[in-house]
Amino acid sequence: MRPAAETKDFRRDLVSLLPKLRRFAMTLTRNAHDADDLVQEACERAITRSHLWNGEGRLESWIYAMTRNLWIDEIRKRKVRTGSGTVDVSDQDELSIEASAEKAVYANQLQKMILSMPEGLASTFLLVNVEGHSYRETADILGIPIGTVMSRLSTARLRLAAMISENTERRA
Repeated sequence: MRPAAETKDFRRDLVSLLPKLRRFAMTLTRNAHDADDLVQEACERAITRSHLWNGEGRLESWIYAMTRNLWIDEIRKRKVRTGSGTVDVSDQDELSIEASAEKAVYANQLQKMILSMPEGLASTFLLVNVEGHSYRETADILGIPIGTVMSRLSTARLRLAAMISENTERRA
């Protein structure tokens, strides 16, 4: 058993990761309701299995990997039950942030662009460019080779740049 102080620290650290964890869950699920459910399930699992956390590496990476594995399990369950596993990006909820109206609109557009990319590209982009994980950490979280991370990241950046360019041209 962990001492009470360590348990308190673990839970505090977990709570501080919730915004990042939700963003990551959105790249996996493409749906706010499913993302919230996934975050809740991941947090429950992390708390009940906190004794397995050895304190090495980043807690964030451990929880992201757990979240990814839970989502893979959920997709498998859905395929067996209903034959579905994701929701179209056009059905997404808006990103809620405290910012000027222009920044909020841009953030929502950017989020939709990222979520319109295939799951592997969106998750890789989010982990490296938004959350600041290294290529190695991202590879470990997603369970893929580091070369695949680099390839997906390059593809995601090119796609995002093209989408931004296209969006800018439409407004002009």
